[in-house]
Amino acid sequence: MSDIMTAALEGAGSEELAAMAMPESYRAAFVRREDIGMFEGLETEEKDPRKSLKIGEVALPELAPDEAYVMIMASSINFNTVWTSIFEPLPTFGFLDRLGKESAWGARHALDYHVVGSDGAGIVLKTGSAVRSWKAGDKVTLHCNYVDDQDPSAHDDSMQAANQRIWGFESNFGGLAEIAVVKANQLMPKPTHLSWEEAAINALCNSTSYRMLVSPNGADMTQGDNVLVWGASGGLGAYAVQYVMNGGGTPVGVVSSASKVALLNELGVDAVIDRKAAGYKFWIDEHTQDESEWRRLGKDIRGLVGEDVDIVFEHPGRQTMGASVFVAKRGGLIMTCAATSGYMIEYDNRHLWMKLKSIKGSHFANYREAWEANQLICDGKILPPLSAVYPLEEVGDAAYQVHKNLHEGKIGVLCAAKEEGLGIDNRELREEIGEDRLTIFRRHD
Repeated sequence: MSDIMTAALEGAGSEELAAMAMPESYRAAFVRREDIGMFEGLETEEKDPRKSLKIGEVALPELAPDEAYVMIMASSINFNTVWTSIFEPLPTFGFLDRLGKESAWGARHALDYHVVGSDGAGIVLKTGSAVRSWKAGDKVTLHCNYVDDQDPSAHDDSMQAANQRIWGFESNFGGLAEIAVVKANQLMPKPTHLSWEEAAINALCNSTSYRMLVSPNGADMTQGDNVLVWGASGGLGAYAVQYVMNGGGTPVGVVSSASKVALLNELGVDAVIDRKAAGYKFWIDEHTQDESEWRRLGKDIRGLVGEDVDIVFEHPGRQTMGASVFVAKRGGLIMTCAATSGYMIEYDNRHLWMKLKSIKGSHFANYREAWEANQLICDGKILPPLSAVYPLEEVGDAAYQVHKNLHEGKIGVLCAAKEEGLGIDNRELREEIGEDRLTIFRRHD
């Protein structure tokens, strides 16, 4: 570990850190351009992140005026890291090459390796000359909206920007590393009552769920809404059910085992459907869905909450979209992001148009939404669903867990931090929330 990283860990002040030299290289998880064809001919489920993700030293890029170097204490695994690692639906080097053509600073990203990771928590080491609100030594979490604020389309709602990107997926120098390069407008305060790994897992999924449900850019959920949440114990769903409960609504969680039902019950979700026990088969074959199974799901939902749902929190995509459109109430809303089971979706449009339902797309969150979602974490009103922690050296194994849906909640990855439980500054708030509440997902893993 370099002198500046050691000094940051020991609590050195901003001026001291600013006077110290950055290392020429740092340790990171990355994929290589030369490996793009390594999984050719294999089905998605046969592609193995453990074979493509590498750990090694990479060169530290020059810092742009609006950027910061952050020593990443911990990061996490998201589906976009899995997609990058299996080069699907397409290799991410195309994203880096396009960014490389936009400017001299963008050219740094077009390399033959891609440092991955779209979450992180750590300590600011240095800031560029144009950074005003942050300084070396600040403890931060990072959100992944990578946007050019000189483009007029990036204003009002930056997620509508023509060149909006996801850091660590559509840009280089991501968070699964000991150092990351981020724009200043990706920085947010670290929750003081959380460890590094607990703080690192939230930004991407928490902000996404916030925009989908709470923000006027999403469902603008109101008190009393019934919300069906697919994958309610997973990375997105675990935040979604908390937002529904906090907002005075009733979540109907869909999970795949009795143990996951128990986990959600402890979290406070009373209405839970175990889809494995129910045995739903929405698809008769590859090309045909079974409407009778949609009806059975709808009946089960009404049996739990007495009526159809106002909102469907939809992210599996192909496997569930037909059922999602059907079970939403007349005039209801299907909020969709991602498509982890396939993005070529099918549904019966008669149930959409004749019952005046809507499908609305959502993608991550703008800075305001990410900041507001992070503040709820800081206040202890949203719990981090950390279920497991891996060292950076085992990032391939961690990504494999997510690829195969073998996990609950979120998986953390220790980067510069060498052990769990570090970084907690506010013990009083932690005790007020309760260790049992903060570790629900660890205890059920």
